[in-house]
Amino acid sequence: MPSGCYGEAAAFVLPPLPPMPHPPADVTQVLLPFGGLVGREVDLDAFLQTLMDRIASTMQADRGTLWLLDPARRELFSRAAHLPEVSQIRVKLGQGVAGTVAEVGQAINVPDPRGERRFFADIDRMTGYRTTSLLAVPLLDADSAVYGVLQVLNRRGGDTFTADDTERLTAIASQVSTALQSTSLYQELQRAKDQPQAPVGYFFNRIIGESPQLQTIYRLVRKAAPTDATVLLRGESGSGKELFARAVHVNGPRRDQPFIKVDCAALPATLIENELFGHERGAFTGADHRVPGKFEAANGGTVFIDEIGELPLPVQGKLLRVLQDREFERVGGTQAVKVDVRIVAATHRDLARMVAEGRFREDLYYRIKVVEVVLPPLRERGAEDIERLARHFVAAVAKRHRLQAPRLSAAALERLKRYRWPGNVRELENCIESAVVLCEGEILEEHLPLPNLDRAPSAPSPVSTDSRAPSESAPASSGEAGLLPLAEVERRHILRVLDTVKGNRTAAAKVLEIGRNTLARKLKEYGLGDEA
Repeated sequence: MPSGCYGEAAAFVLPPLPPMPHPPADVTQVLLPFGGLVGREVDLDAFLQTLMDRIASTMQADRGTLWLLDPARRELFSRAAHLPEVSQIRVKLGQGVAGTVAEVGQAINVPDPRGERRFFADIDRMTGYRTTSLLAVPLLDADSAVYGVLQVLNRRGGDTFTADDTERLTAIASQVSTALQSTSLYQELQRAKDQPQAPVGYFFNRIIGESPQLQTIYRLVRKAAPTDATVLLRGESGSGKELFARAVHVNGPRRDQPFIKVDCAALPATLIENELFGHERGAFTGADHRVPGKFEAANGGTVFIDEIGELPLPVQGKLLRVLQDREFERVGGTQAVKVDVRIVAATHRDLARMVAEGRFREDLYYRIKVVEVVLPPLRERGAEDIERLARHFVAAVAKRHRLQAPRLSAAALERLKRYRWPGNVRELENCIESAVVLCEGEILEEHLPLPNLDRAPSAPSPVSTDSRAPSESAPASSGEAGLLPLAEVERRHILRVLDTVKGNRTAAAKVLEIGRNTLARKLKEYGLGDEA
C-alpha cells in the first residue's frame, strides 16, 4: 500500500469509535477495542489511523501522529497522522521535537513552540497548521530501543499539556508499543535494518510483500472487504489464499462475527454436504439428533470454502441456492433454513476449464467470481519479496521457539532467491523454520533444506521415476527451455515430498497441507493409485 492513503484507509475499514468526552481512568482502556485485531489480517493503515483517533480523543488533543523510524535513512516518517494537508512527513533523526525524542529516547513537552529551538517550524509552514502546544514520547521495544514516536498537538481549550498528560501519554505509548510489536509492521521495521534498499512497506498485518502484483491485490481487497460481495481467490497451493480470505473478513463489517472455514479437499465427498448444511435427526443411520452445519454456525459472518473445485456436483447445486436465496435445507430435512453469510471461496484449479469439461456448474462459477483475486506464485513476486518474507519468518520462528533470532548469511539469502519455490510461501516458511532451529547463530546455505542445484541427479526412487524439484529438473522437451506446465510442477513437487517421507502418504499429505483423499486422487492421476 503506497504512502498517502490515510484518508482512504480510515474511511473503509474500521468505523470510528464512540466519542470519549472524558479520558479513561485506566489508559489500557484506550486499546481495549483493538486487542483482538493485532493478531489478525487487518489493514494496518486503517488500524493505526483509528488508534490515533482514539489517542487524540483520550489526550484531549486536536491532532495526533504516529512516527516510525526508518533505520536505513535514519529518519522518522509519519505512518498514521491527522494530516489532511499532506500525505506523509519525514524528519531526520534529531530534527524537530519528534526527531529529538527518537534520538534521546525521552519525552518532550513543549507548552509554547515560540522560541523553542527543538521545534521544527517547517512542518507548520508545509501544512498551514499552527501548533500551539506539543507533547511527544518515544515508542520503546522489548530491548528498550526506540523505534517510533507518539505525538499529540494542541491541547483543546487552549490549555497546555501537563506533567500528568506526559505520564498518561507515556503509559499509552507503552501499551501501543506492546501491541505494535505483535504485528508484522514491527518485524518490517527490523527487516529494514538489513534490507535498506527496500523501504518499509505498507501492508495488511501478517501479509508480507510489496511486489506490484501484491499491490494490485491489496487494492482489490480494500475495495471488496467493506461489501458483502462474494470473493473467489485463485492461486497455487501455499500462495496465501487463506490469509487473504481472512483479510477480506476482518476488514469488513462482519469482522466481529464468525469466520468459518470448510476445506473441501480434506473431507470425503460423502461428508461435505453434511459439513456445510448439517442434518436432521434420522437423516441417516446414527443421526440421533439435529446437527447444524457450517453455514448456520457462521450466521452473520463469513464462510470460507477452501478448494471449492473439489466440491461434488450435487452439493454445488445446494451452494448455488445459498448464494442466490441465502437459504438451504439440512440433509434429511424439508424446511428451508435462512442464513445471513458472506462467502469467500478459494481454489488452485482452473474452474473455467472444469466448467467446459462438465465438472463444475457454470451458473455457480459465475456466482462465486463476483470479485476474482488471482494470487501470484512466490517465484513471480521477485527477490525483494522473498527476502522480506525470509527475514519476517526468521524473526517470527525464533520468537515462537523462544530462540535468539539468527543472522541470515548472504550466501543463504542468495540461495533462497535462486530457488523456484514450488510450494510457495508455505514452503519458504517451513524451510526457514528448519534452518532457524538447526543453525547456531547464523543461517548458512547448508542449513537450508533445499535440493542441491549442482549435484548429479540421484537414482530413481521406488515411488517415482523423476521426483526432483522443478528447479533441478532438465529442460522441458517442448516449449521454452526450463519451463514446465503448472500441473507438472505440482506433480513433481508431490512426488518429491512423497519420496522424502519414504512413501508415507499420511505424512506426505500433512507436509503438503492437503487431505489424504486429495493426495490419493492425485497419485491415481499419476498412475500410482494403489497403496504402496
